[in-house]
Amino acid sequence: MARTVSAMLPLGTTAPDFRLPDPALRITALRDLPAAPALLVAFLCNHCPYVKHIRPVFARRAAEWQARGVQVVAIASNDAVAYPEDGPAAMAAEITAAGYTFPYLFDADQAVAKAYHAACTPDFFLFDAQRKLAYRGRFCASRPKQEPAVPVTGDDLAAAVDAVLAGRPAPAEQRPSLGCNIKWKPGNEPTYAAGLIVS
Repeated sequence: MARTVSAMLPLGTTAPDFRLPDPALRITALRDLPAAPALLVAFLCNHCPYVKHIRPVFARRAAEWQARGVQVVAIASNDAVAYPEDGPAAMAAEITAAGYTFPYLFDADQAVAKAYHAACTPDFFLFDAQRKLAYRGRFCASRPKQEPAVPVTGDDLAAAVDAVLAGRPAPAEQRPSLGCNIKWKPGNEPTYAAGLIVS
């Protein structure tokens, strides 16, 4: 299993637009989302052990952040032909199983992943009220099969959310996320993904 780190899109980048369907073909577009003090865009998939590892805590944290006014959107960009377990039908089951309370959208042509410079699952992008990038990187320090085990807390991302909601800069030290590489369609791998695989 190839492990990949975040590409670390430059801070201050304006949130790239998207218009994507969920498994029920309901469309969510960035421009149609209500104004909010923060926007969190998470690139996830169903089968990745790194996503599975954080899933319960992320689902709970996301619901808490939504209650505080954060707009949360998740996007799956894996090649669903090669990985049908990450396609729309499986996503519908994942929404129920995980208890996701936010839109979980399918990026069939992978253009949105490229626009965000998403590289791995999970990969997180937090924008402020002006939809300028304030944080990108990991959920927390926990990883599957760590020795010794580190609890899943989401503290890195939570600290950034707390700062943005309070009108403060996100922590200056931002560590890249680590996870499975996005499963690009043949010939579709972006140039920025080169060199991000760590094992």
